[in-house]
Amino acid sequence: GAQVKKMKTIYSSRSINILQGVKVSIRSRVVTITGPRGTLKKSFKHLPVDLVVKGHQINVDIWWGKRSHIACVRTVGSHLRNMMIGVTKGFEYQMALVYAHFPITAAPANEGKVLNISNFLGEKLTRSVKMSQGVTVKRSENKDELVLHGNDLELVSQSAASIHTATLVKGKDIRKFLDGIYVSKKGPIGETKQNEVTNTPVAVTVCIDSITTWNAVSYTHLR
Repeated sequence: GAQVKKMKTIYSSRSINILQGVKVSIRSRVVTITGPRGTLKKSFKHLPVDLVVKGHQINVDIWWGKRSHIACVRTVGSHLRNMMIGVTKGFEYQMALVYAHFPITAAPANEGKVLNISNFLGEKLTRSVKMSQGVTVKRSENKDELVLHGNDLELVSQSAASIHTATLVKGKDIRKFLDGIYVSKKGPIGETKQNEVTNTPVAVTVCIDSITTWNAVSYTHLR
């Protein structure tokens, strides 16, 4: 049959507004963003994009891009926006300690750079989870809750994922053994929202505290 040639888009562009109090410098597709909370740097050398600061905006341009390259324009814009939010407000992840019988003990150590988890499913093993660079973890004022703070969204979310995977149930029916540490809220500091799941969530009733008090709370999450 006849060979079909894929068309290329001549020019694709997206502009991102620079937040107040933020300084942006770009050199060889390496973006450095500085704000009140610190500095973040990210390289986009692996993408065929032009990054230019014009006034109070960052322009992300692609010339003669394929479909996959054009899709990167919005992705780069999201990365830049998250970096600016990180150096102005910071990011917060809240995680809930969920257990049916054995209370999970989570103790931050080394100024919040390490989290020691013990008594998971009654095990004697102490799990130590190291936070990513620039991320700190602490106990919340609420019972059985952890709070993670940091400027880099990717590092904060990776730290939360490391805590979650450290308490995965192995060798048991995960529909019955629902113990673990789950992300409950996330977002910029002071603007956290309930964790949303695209698929249909499963409502799980978990008993917290000792088995004698039976203080039942409802916790929704997805396996």
